[in-house]
Amino acid sequence: MDKNTQQSELELKAREWLTKRGVTLHDIAELVFYLQAKYHDNLSMDDCLHNVDRVLTKREVQNAILTGIQLDTLAEKNMLDQPLQQTIETDESLYGIDEIVAFSIVNVYGSIGFTNYGYIDKQKPGILKKLNDKSTGECHTFLDDIVGAIAAAASSRLAHGTADVKQLDD
Repeated sequence: MDKNTQQSELELKAREWLTKRGVTLHDIAELVFYLQAKYHDNLSMDDCLHNVDRVLTKREVQNAILTGIQLDTLAEKNMLDQPLQQTIETDESLYGIDEIVAFSIVNVYGSIGFTNYGYIDKQKPGILKKLNDKSTGECHTFLDDIVGAIAAAASSRLAHGTADVKQLDD
């Protein structure tokens, strides 16, 4: 692998932390499939995985993953000062910073990502339902939004790629 295609330490760490928190790339690809299947007749999980993988190569995405997971982990360990501790621990509905971090991911692939993100954030299919389960004792205030945003961004990337191919065919 040449220098330009190697994964950075930051990317490797972001991928590792997702896995440690119980999120696989396949989980995220399932969300992409959920968002895009009705728009693509021959959509495969491989297509979805490829787009998730490409989203994870972006530095903005890696930084959001590491920041969000770190805050969730600190909240689980009761290591934040009040009132921030309780706000993150309970995923207070008016907090909104977790969504702002997610928007930094969604922004990478354009405005279609916002609608994808809003939809999947409300529906909470697949891994998002699991991450939102407060009975586990784990804190995923940031992670659920980050995972939804990665799926939305990958969906946007997929949609843009399909539109580009259609334009070339015209």
